[in-house]
Amino acid sequence: MTWTVAGINFAHFHMGDNLRLVESHPDAEIVGICDEDPDEATLGLEDTADEFGVPDDQVFRDHERCLEETDPDIVVLCPVPSEHADWVEKVAPYGVDVILEKPFATSVEDADRILEAMAEGGGKLAVNWPLAWYESHRTTKQLVDEGTIGDVLEVHYYDGNKGSGRFTQVEYTDSGELHFAGKDLEDTDEAAATWWHQPERGGGSLNDYLGYGVTLGTWFRDGELPLEVTTDTYTPEWSPVDTHSVTIAKYETGLSKYETRWGTFTDPWVHQPQPKCGFVLVGSEGTISSYDYEETVRVQDEEHPEGYEVDVDPLEAPSRTCSST
Repeated sequence: MTWTVAGINFAHFHMGDNLRLVESHPDAEIVGICDEDPDEATLGLEDTADEFGVPDDQVFRDHERCLEETDPDIVVLCPVPSEHADWVEKVAPYGVDVILEKPFATSVEDADRILEAMAEGGGKLAVNWPLAWYESHRTTKQLVDEGTIGDVLEVHYYDGNKGSGRFTQVEYTDSGELHFAGKDLEDTDEAAATWWHQPERGGGSLNDYLGYGVTLGTWFRDGELPLEVTTDTYTPEWSPVDTHSVTIAKYETGLSKYETRWGTFTDPWVHQPQPKCGFVLVGSEGTISSYDYEETVRVQDEEHPEGYEVDVDPLEAPSRTCSST
């Protein structure tokens, strides 16, 4: 069986990463790409068509024509965060499975709309959380499940990037992932004009990165939810949205911290900043540090209080992302 896939709405640049995964999969095929607002798109339809060899008759400016003429099994959606529910409601009636760009939604109301639309349409829904497929964090989950550090008592998360103000060019890492690059954070006029810096459209570091931390944090804690949540944000004068947030989650075992940052000293996919981007878990019998992109995780336990390195486990299909293809 070959899954047919259409990419619709290019507002988020992760569309390029997602379509690259489709192209590299032996049992998947890109049958259509569509964007109705070329001024909003962070990737151009024409460039995307050239990169993936999509013929002209499979490039659309109308999502209904795209869905009706290509009849895909799966739709990849990358709209601005505030429009996630709107776009799921547009495509779900076609009975397709949907891969929705993170964050899931910007409100509980929108999350409920998404779930209702998918239930009515009959398709399956997945939310794209790339961090969930990093080999370091997968290895950490395995160690937690094996009881290496006992019960997870605390999760400390810090993640982000050098800044969202770099929209002049794109770069690819050695693993094939696409990222914006080029301008320093001080060049803010162009950045502030994008949806990334528009609060009503879901901009800001909190919406961009907090979902990674709390989603994986809940995963590490085997589904345990907090009793209370407190969040504070910092919004600089030049931006209408936050560039820094700290969320404290209170559990029966104590406190955990989830921190997001636009403005790290370096981008973690090039050079890890300090603090490093990733997770530190504190358990009843030890600790684990699990940082983005790294080839080892570090464990402390009662027998090794000095700590030791554990090589990450390579991910095999189907549980793999760009770095393993």
